[in-house]
Amino acid sequence: MTTERNVNPVNYPVILDLRGRRVLMVGAGPIAARKLQGLLAAGAVVTVVAPQVSDDVESLSIPAERVHRRAFDSADVDGQHLVMTATNAPDVNAAVAAAAMARGIWVNSADDPANCSFILPAIHRQGDITVAVSTGGAAPALAQYVRDRIAELIGPRYARAAVTLRRQRDAMHANGQTTEGKDWIPDIERALAEE
Repeated sequence: MTTERNVNPVNYPVILDLRGRRVLMVGAGPIAARKLQGLLAAGAVVTVVAPQVSDDVESLSIPAERVHRRAFDSADVDGQHLVMTATNAPDVNAAVAAAAMARGIWVNSADDPANCSFILPAIHRQGDITVAVSTGGAAPALAQYVRDRIAELIGPRYARAAVTLRRQRDAMHANGQTTEGKDWIPDIERALAEE
């Protein structure tokens, strides 16, 4: 029996509800701006720390008191629910990861899997449908490619079907029925056929 760490661990995918949750972004360039857009759309309360802030980040609706134009300090992670880095400085990424992990806070470092406790997938959203594709950090470009192929298959009718099926499930629960073990395939096919 070996005690070696699994080189390719099986990841456990989740979808996080970040509404009202504090998230720290270290870095404020174009990559940070893209990630911040998603965090803000998810309702996260974002704080940015970076010596320089790009126009892309400036244009986001982050309150001025939550944008700190300075170098990262390990105390910046205190009180955060999630920490992310988007810098091109490996020493900064490592310092942020070490500070977050020491406090038991999940951390992601853009394009730097060695300094991550979670990996961001390539995401496609269509209404209530969210599809996430990951290669475990091995090949983000491949994850994006697969996501784009899936996006070609999932259009607006899937979003409408999700709304219809949510209403159906809610009505069943309101009537004291359980959805445990229900065969949803016929309902899904009917909802997708509706226009």
